[in-house]
Amino acid sequence: MKSARLLTQLQARLTELAERLTPVAQQRSARARFDNQLFHSQSVRLADCLQEADRNMAQLRQAVTHQRSEQVAWYAERLVLQITALERELATQTLRKTEPAQADTGKTLYEKLAEHQEYERRLQSMIADRERQLESGVQPNAPLVQREIAALEGRLQRCRQALKNIERRIESRESHD
Repeated sequence: MKSARLLTQLQARLTELAERLTPVAQQRSARARFDNQLFHSQSVRLADCLQEADRNMAQLRQAVTHQRSEQVAWYAERLVLQITALERELATQTLRKTEPAQADTGKTLYEKLAEHQEYERRLQSMIADRERQLESGVQPNAPLVQREIAALEGRLQRCRQALKNIERRIESRESHD
């Protein structure tokens, strides 16, 4: 019963993700976006990564059917990591579109400040989402979610440090003017 609910939740999340990825799934990036331990394909297209996640979902279903608990745990954890990585990649698509232009345009400190404030807001939102997952008690992989929260909090800390550095640079320039 528990496995059926897990499969349903993962499939729903994967289906919803596939729909959201459709507009950008075929776009190519300059290099592979994910670590080769997360996605073996090392493709430059999100569509290929999504296909790999779909294959893992099929493997998970098969492991559940054959009652292979170790494989179920491994595939479930891997699939959650892949879905989370794809969701994170999708959330940062608008930022990635501006990456090549950043070097050419030489953003002002105020533009960098605004950008990092947006990063901070997004990271806070992602942390809050993961914490809600833990509190709901429905999350089958609580240790995985806790690791995600820890990683996000590390990113948030680095983001806040970058914000402080930008603010100091702005203050320094204003005091010299």
